[in-house]
Amino acid sequence: MSLPKTMKAVVIAGKGGPEVLQLQDMPLPQPAPGEVLIKVAAAGVNRPDVLQRQGSYPPPKGHSELPGLEVSGVIAGLGDGVQRFSQGDEVLALLSGGGYAEYAVAPELCCIKKAEALSFVEAAAIPETFFTVWHNVFERGGLKSGEKFLVHGGTSGIGVTAIQLAKAFGAYVLTTVGSDEKCEAARALGADVAINYRTQDFDKVIKTETGGRGVDVILDIVGGNYIEKNIRSLAEDGRLVNIGFQNGSTATIDFMRVMLKRLTITGSTLRIRSNEFKGHIAQAIEEKVLPLIVAGKIKVPIDGTFPLDRAGEAHARMESSSHIGKIVLTVA
Repeated sequence: MSLPKTMKAVVIAGKGGPEVLQLQDMPLPQPAPGEVLIKVAAAGVNRPDVLQRQGSYPPPKGHSELPGLEVSGVIAGLGDGVQRFSQGDEVLALLSGGGYAEYAVAPELCCIKKAEALSFVEAAAIPETFFTVWHNVFERGGLKSGEKFLVHGGTSGIGVTAIQLAKAFGAYVLTTVGSDEKCEAARALGADVAINYRTQDFDKVIKTETGGRGVDVILDIVGGNYIEKNIRSLAEDGRLVNIGFQNGSTATIDFMRVMLKRLTITGSTLRIRSNEFKGHIAQAIEEKVLPLIVAGKIKVPIDGTFPLDRAGEAHARMESSSHIGKIVLTVA
């Protein structure tokens, strides 16, 4: 495969609003040992990309400064030691950055072969949210079949993934969203209870819906004043997993409840973890989740697509919080 020396990529030209995302010519990245070069077909847009653009979520040291944490495409080059893939293979991949571009490099361990049944747009919308939800809900949160599960932001990329995965593995699912329309969308994805947080107090609804018992696991992307309500909403031996703080990362909480109910409070961020750790999650997704997606038992809801040169509009769409499902950039 003949490769160009340069490519089009979206750069963050200074901290600010969506307008700072600019398409520029850049040198083609070169795969290091254990990495593959991907000719990008599509790239997922995620909340961390917005935070990086705003200056509050820098990439790990030594990784691409370009935004973009997930892509799909065709392998165009191989670094030394790559064994699982060949040039021409269609893959989806989790990145630490660099996805908003015509070409991106990814660790071999973080790539999954794309199923023929999936479009490139659907495939690009999988890695960031499915890796994150699998690790935090099932590995850190320990969600089991028959337990009650609450996810905040049920129509976000994380939310639509968490609802479906939890339901597919036998949980009773509750979620919070910001409108009656989004309640309907969440229920269509499998949520047993959808709560409009603008008109209802979610902790009171949960108390009623669970007969005062509470839920077993909560996945929270909000933080702030939700943290204390989450603790009130957990059952005995419940687990709270925080992966985002849209309302802030500090709160005043009553630790007596934590002690008396034997609660576990945890959280994680995936971007800084090792390739080996991410590879472990990739294997679990490939073996346990991808077959459910291919069979149509779990969907990859796409809110909309934007061409690469309109990445700013994609970010504006995400920041409006009106989207339902994933936003994806397409690369010609």
